[in-house]
Amino acid sequence: MVAALELYFDTDATRRIRVLWEALESEGVQSMLSLHGRRHRPHISLAVADRLDPETVAPALSGMTAAPPLRLRFDFAGQFVGRVLWLGPAPQRELLDHQARVHQRLTAAGSAVWDKYTPGAWVPHCTLSMRVPNPLMGTAIRRCLEMLPIEATVVGAAVTDHARGIAYPLPSGTSASDATPLPAPEPGSESEPEPESEPESEPGSGADSVPGSQSSPGARPRPAGIANVEGIG
Repeated sequence: MVAALELYFDTDATRRIRVLWEALESEGVQSMLSLHGRRHRPHISLAVADRLDPETVAPALSGMTAAPPLRLRFDFAGQFVGRVLWLGPAPQRELLDHQARVHQRLTAAGSAVWDKYTPGAWVPHCTLSMRVPNPLMGTAIRRCLEMLPIEATVVGAAVTDHARGIAYPLPSGTSASDATPLPAPEPGSESEPEPESEPESEPGSGADSVPGSQSSPGARPRPAGIANVEGIG
């Protein structure tokens, strides 16, 4: 099982990324749109662990805003080992500092956050597909570049664990009218099993996990281009 603390975006950015998910599906690439009963919402995961309990996370983050109204600009497409496709935001100190504070609080509370979400190793990203077929990678990247750039504002956060049916909202720095509600599961989707070989969350979910990904903490992406994490051809 995989759980994540996810940041969500404003309505327009959410809509545009969903349109990109649909475009990938039309090309034969399974996107986050069709996983887990369509419960995924475009997001950046600040932390991913085998298990995150809201009863632990909420007190750990007490006194801080889990979702400050950060303004992001998705400028490039990237891939992790395993052909995981994602959008990356332009480097921003405020986002990195916020993730570091969240990580410190969660680990101090005993949450076993994955190593790839350690500050300095974390690669901010919004997962599009957990596995792009090799022959379709060029087409998938072309679809991404047609959509970029995407401006986004963080409007919400939640602890999610789709296998356990958890979507627990956390305090945000925006008004309720700015946020998009968490998606409800489709009838019968609660029993849908998690993928065995590709746990999500990125680097996740959404939670978009990216098992086997490698990153270089000092690397910086090229604007409006394509980023390969170290070790990817």
